[in-house]
Amino acid sequence: MVGLPDISVKEAKERVKTAIKNSGYELLSKKIVINLAPADTKKEGSIFDLPIAIGILADLGEIKNNKLNEIAFIGELSLDGKINRVNGILPMCIEAEKLGIKTLIVPEENAKEAAIVKEMEVLGVNNLKQVVGYLNKDINLNKTQVDLEKIFSLQNKYILDFSEVKGQENIKRALEVAAAGRT
Repeated sequence: MVGLPDISVKEAKERVKTAIKNSGYELLSKKIVINLAPADTKKEGSIFDLPIAIGILADLGEIKNNKLNEIAFIGELSLDGKINRVNGILPMCIEAEKLGIKTLIVPEENAKEAAIVKEMEVLGVNNLKQVVGYLNKDINLNKTQVDLEKIFSLQNKYILDFSEVKGQENIKRALEVAAAGRT
């Protein structure tokens, strides 16, 4: 939770605790300590909300799955337990694959992007209760599939220009000059 400009670590912990409570799970009023080891690895953003919540719920006995170490969890929790989209999902999936992770649980909105990594079983979820239900084998989730050939065939159908780029006038000018054949 380091590096969040608008939210403190205390607020982030409260967000996770509130999401757990609002998802219907009882949190006893005891101190919860979360170790985000190793200390020398930069941890930034709210992508750790979901794995932290899963760790807490597993510790409380709400999750009865003994294979949690084979699954990676990525997602930001809202106060009502909804799992929000995160940025940078593809590099995280590639790294998870390098680490030997075979199953990845991500926000539904990120599932198609994550599924580009072929050897991964990517499961898109909408809320914390859905994740717990899947882990406890109460519900099934479908593996997200993407057709890479179809995605790459669409790339030539978009006309790209600078109309949506705000600012960066010097860079746009340099690209225009380069495209015109001048150096």
